[in-house]
Amino acid sequence: MISAQDKAMTVSLIKEACNTGARQSMACEVLRISERTFQRWQARPADKIEDQRPCTQKIPANKLSDEEKCKILSICNSTEYGSLPPSQIVPMLADQGVYVASESSFYRTLRENGQQVHRGRQQSCKRKKPEGFTATKPNQVWTWDITYLPAAVKGQFYYLYMITDIYSRKIVGWEVHERQSDELSSQLVKRAWLSEGVSGKEIVLHSDNGSPMKGATMLSTLQHLGIIPSFSRPSVSNDNPYSEALFKTLKYTPAYPSKPFESIEASRDWVLTFVRWYNNHHRHSGIKFVTPNDRHTGIDKTILENRKRVYQRAKASNPKRWSKDIRNWDMITQVTLNPNKVKDRAEAAA
Repeated sequence: MISAQDKAMTVSLIKEACNTGARQSMACEVLRISERTFQRWQARPADKIEDQRPCTQKIPANKLSDEEKCKILSICNSTEYGSLPPSQIVPMLADQGVYVASESSFYRTLRENGQQVHRGRQQSCKRKKPEGFTATKPNQVWTWDITYLPAAVKGQFYYLYMITDIYSRKIVGWEVHERQSDELSSQLVKRAWLSEGVSGKEIVLHSDNGSPMKGATMLSTLQHLGIIPSFSRPSVSNDNPYSEALFKTLKYTPAYPSKPFESIEASRDWVLTFVRWYNNHHRHSGIKFVTPNDRHTGIDKTILENRKRVYQRAKASNPKRWSKDIRNWDMITQVTLNPNKVKDRAEAAA
């Protein structure tokens, strides 16, 4: 709230400005108040200019007292309840005819006192974030996943296996099958490895934790091909963002069928059409709106340099239209899977 002294000074300054020929509206605008506010302050007597709104801070009637909080901490730290969470403590107390506070109040009190941690001898479950990998050219880091394609028979699905290169976003391998299997997965990886001609190169293949990804046949194939496996944390889809984004593009494209696929052949025909469009015609927002094939083959640099020249000529011909510099068409030189955000922020600050 604005103090009475500041209000009185504001009224005085505006009056002084008006007496010297300034417009009242302009003077109010400079001091960032409305004319109506100035008129209201001016109309009040000097002893009534203080803000009349109630400023009392009310204490909630159900707020725990310091004694009750101490009792909660004493119970939680006792020998009997020291290894139990509040979700266990509160019902046990109720069974003894004792009520101290609600379960949420127990948790809140523990949190306020820095004791909201894992309780008991068993170590807390910590899911370590997977190692980050950076790609500076194609065929360094691949990710893959499996998604469902609805079949004509209710309750049945076809399974789309799809591998993408995170640097270029190119779909380097895909297949549609009627079941999920690590044998089928290993066959897909082998075909992609052969089609891309990456023998002798070190490739990281990142995926989720399903059995088709971690089966013995699949892991043996990766080891034989010299491919490094990487896995997401259980139930954490954000660890595999490139495949998730690809599947969203696939299922939300206008060409995606509104009805289930009549047969597995029909699903394969449609996916083939989608892959050709995606790799050769889709301008991907994550790689400066060039196609995955353009970036995979390296011609994206020429395309982006040409775009930059077009924008520079446009700005030179009509500079008044450009309040800032031209759009940034510099090529993205590296793409990182699961970056270490804390480390990246520290490096950026340095």
